Amino acid sequence: MADPAPHSPTGTYLVTAVGGEAVHAFVPAPLPPVLNLGAEDYDLIDRANRALGRLDGVSTLLPDRALFLYLYVRKEAVLSSQIEGTQSSLSDLLLYEDDHAPGVPLDDVAEVSSYVAALNHGLERLRGGFPLSLRLIREIHGVLLQGGRGAEKMPGEFRRSQVWLGGSRPGTARFVPPPPNELMACLDSLEHFLHAPDTPILLRAALAHVQFETIHPFLDGNGRVGRLLITFLLCAEGVLADPILYLSLYFKTHREEYYERLQRVRTHGEWEEWLRFFLRGVEDTSKQAIETARDILHLFEQDRAQIRDAMGKKAGSILQVHEVMQRHPLLTIRDAARLSGLSHPTAQKALERMAGLGITREITGGRYGMKYLYEPYVEILERGTEPL
Repeated sequence: MADPAPHSPTGTYLVTAVGGEAVHAFVPAPLPPVLNLGAEDYDLIDRANRALGRLDGVSTLLPDRALFLYLYVRKEAVLSSQIEGTQSSLSDLLLYEDDHAPGVPLDDVAEVSSYVAALNHGLERLRGGFPLSLRLIREIHGVLLQGGRGAEKMPGEFRRSQVWLGGSRPGTARFVPPPPNELMACLDSLEHFLHAPDTPILLRAALAHVQFETIHPFLDGNGRVGRLLITFLLCAEGVLADPILYLSLYFKTHREEYYERLQRVRTHGEWEEWLRFFLRGVEDTSKQAIETARDILHLFEQDRAQIRDAMGKKAGSILQVHEVMQRHPLLTIRDAARLSGLSHPTAQKALERMAGLGITREITGGRYGMKYLYEPYVEILERGTEPL
């Protein structure tokens, strides 16, 4: 006879057999939970909302909102994938996307690239009027696991077998998610909650993330899809015009606490503690992103001034290439000429002169197919993306 199931204030345990072992699989109660929030918690909610509003407005200060979004999406992809164990950096991803060999295993960078594709697919569908739904979540998962590691883990399909987290076997697992026969009831309830107007959006995003991770509906990729869910919910509700909140930086920096907070919700019902952790992350990450945007603007202006001061009347063509590199921080001479409208020799000389000023760096070391990196710019964006 199996041991009595443990108690949890946030769900129930069902005894199920996995690999010949009887285990207690956790089925979470529907959202929302009963919350005991005080004045300090409401103040934190207000601060997080204000920080998010400032973040949504800051990208309008940038010369190219699409460029900012392009690189922020990639930063979030790098960070979220690093939480799952990849070693890819932002520079590795840019090299990979430019058909150049990255400095880490190819599977790592391909995994990050698939995250970018999944995020872009989800945003495109939402902007086209498609609702945030289980169907869209499956689509996103299918794109995420379209190649590389995880391609054999039922991309785009909810699991049909029992899984467990931590431990070498089910009996020693740290956590066992719901059995397959309980999965759709849990997911249907979550889908309904995603559109619950009575719950403030930041609380809804925080609660939905935990619930998704607890349900663990896929064989692989749950962490990355669960973090994407936060972004998609904020964008779908119009809180963010673009996905420029990269909470994965906060989750990565506080990785142990992140996992512990998720688990304590399941075992002890500590929703309030999770919400405080999440809201502090929104506030801190928003402030960091605003600071990053300002640093980027300062760098662009500083480099323009340096080019003008050093080159005088010859600065025109160099400034044209500098403008291109704000949108494409990794460039070949051919691409620099094509995108700037300059001749090949003029574009080459501009890149070389910027390299002499320390603005760009040639990264191949060869005579042919040379690539120039706008290194100070990428260094600003790479803050916090050092592999774990």
